[in-house]
Amino acid sequence: MNAAMENILTRRSVRSFEEKEIPREELEQIAKAAIYAPSGQNKQTWKITVVTDRDKIQTLAKAVGKALGREGYDMYSPQVLVIPSNDRNNHHSQDDNACAMENIMLAAHSFGIGSVWINQVRDVCDTPEVRSILGEWEIPDSHVIFGIAALGYAKGPVNQNPEKTGPVHFVD
Repeated sequence: MNAAMENILTRRSVRSFEEKEIPREELEQIAKAAIYAPSGQNKQTWKITVVTDRDKIQTLAKAVGKALGREGYDMYSPQVLVIPSNDRNNHHSQDDNACAMENIMLAAHSFGIGSVWINQVRDVCDTPEVRSILGEWEIPDSHVIFGIAALGYAKGPVNQNPEKTGPVHFVD
């Protein structure tokens, strides 16, 4: 199996992170992977925001938790958030951001960094408190967030689930 396939087939969601800093150089490569994702009609209307300040991460987590009515919500206490946002008027934005998220997670895995997709922000990114925080991070009001990649080194072993199967049909 080649390295790319091994990376894809062994990546798993990580929901418990060590308190260990991720090197800036690796975060830069992860962000670069995000902007190299496919985009519909090559519009590339996204912005990638990397948040490394854990206090700021928890401020966002608390605001999201409050908006969702989930006290104690902490986004799994990651070391870093990578946030692809996209122009809400681009009808490809959700698809584009999904591609960017996959690249982020695969790039992180290639460095031995765990990740999990945080989808709750999608539903509350326009609430006043959450939008205020996003604005402080220079995420435009015209942008929507469909998912956030929470990153960190896995605390403990990552379960490798049984081989995944599903319907695949070749038409020859």
